[in-house]
Amino acid sequence: MTDIVARPRLGAPTKLAYGLGSVAFGVKDAGFQSFLLLFYNQLVGLPSAWVSGAIALALVVDACVDPIIGQLSDHWRSRWGRRHPFMYAAALPVAVSYLLLWNPPHASHAVLFVYLAATAVIVRTFISVYEVPSSALVAELTQDYDQRTNLLSYRFAFGNLGGLGMALLAYLVFLRPTAAYPQGQLNPHGYAAYGVASAVVMFVAILVSTAGTQRFVPFLHQPREAPQKLSGLAREMVATLANRTFLVTLGAGSFGAMAAGLHAALTLYFATYYWQLSSAQISLLVAQIAVAAVAASALAPRAARLMGKKAAAIASLALYIPFAVSPFLLRMAGLFPANHSPWLAPALLLLVVIANSLGITASIVITSMIADVVEASQVKTGRRSEGLFFAANAFTGKLVSASGLFFAGLILGLVAFPIGAKPGEVDPRILTRLALTYMPLFAGLLLTAIGFLSFYDIDRRRHEENLRQASLAG
Repeated sequence: MTDIVARPRLGAPTKLAYGLGSVAFGVKDAGFQSFLLLFYNQLVGLPSAWVSGAIALALVVDACVDPIIGQLSDHWRSRWGRRHPFMYAAALPVAVSYLLLWNPPHASHAVLFVYLAATAVIVRTFISVYEVPSSALVAELTQDYDQRTNLLSYRFAFGNLGGLGMALLAYLVFLRPTAAYPQGQLNPHGYAAYGVASAVVMFVAILVSTAGTQRFVPFLHQPREAPQKLSGLAREMVATLANRTFLVTLGAGSFGAMAAGLHAALTLYFATYYWQLSSAQISLLVAQIAVAAVAASALAPRAARLMGKKAAAIASLALYIPFAVSPFLLRMAGLFPANHSPWLAPALLLLVVIANSLGITASIVITSMIADVVEASQVKTGRRSEGLFFAANAFTGKLVSASGLFFAGLILGLVAFPIGAKPGEVDPRILTRLALTYMPLFAGLLLTAIGFLSFYDIDRRRHEENLRQASLAG
């Protein structure tokens, strides 16, 4: 008699391994959000509009590549399963391309634009080769309504902590202040070393996480044969992505990510020039993401269980808005500590921790909502398309950095923010215009996301019914 091998338990080691892989995405995203615009604009000398244009071009390529990767991984057949071959293959190209991003040539603006666009496309493409199949695993590792949110909380925690860890390493080691560069983030010599360290961390995180979930491969869904013609694949993609609930979730995630990206891309500008924080204070402000990520990882599963995922996501986004913009409103009203006051950094820290906790909570819950669309789609189409749906998750994640850089670059150009600016020497009117332009755009993006979420129609009862119908059909 052939022994039946039991499915491995989805315990803490597996959750930790699954979450660890998002360190690569977190490191990449933190670099794009926190340093890329400042590095290429203020240090390399590429105009902010050119930086924004290069990132926008990479985003257009992403929009085409991500669904293809998702569709391929949904139909891939190998002894290593559907997802893991892609995940292993991404590790080295991700590391090498990210290293190149921080070592641009000394060249004209046109050459630098092409270099930035090309390397950004390569980084984002291979991040997708890993991130899309890896994130899609959540819908296969568990079908439980609440456990999916719990599993994703590990992923978001590691992603944020990984990005934080590398950002802190950059501030404290590679971009530490010197006599020549009292504002360490304006030190041009530390970025190459930062690129090397980031590349190593991303490479190791991807390989360890992929190996840590490989034992589940024999128990995951085995796809039917893929359509033999490209036209067949295209028809499947269109039919799957036309799912109304998916489109609602995609819209919410996209606008929420754009708001978070705008917030992140301008954080270093505001910290350096608007609040005139020291490097040590900026490091502390960056470190708060650890508290926010842990708080959100605890809050998201509880809020989704008590309120339902839709209500939890809407409430988180609605509260995110006032906490994120309140420091600027209070400063303009004369109710916030002055620059260089010992109370400024603590006051900022408190509000930023609360705001980021709410933003990360919303991201976790919305991603869990995408996982629940899988069975709803399976009932209608007969196909499990986790990879295709989670290509949306990867794409909206990239919108955080890409759209943030794009909008931030446009805003900086609109308010005529100077290149090579020094803290304390920027016209206060420019800084006020920067804040006044940022706040309504940020709030408008989040309100649009909330509008999309209002149409989401999968609750716990419907999810259980979708599981039942999918089981009967398959």
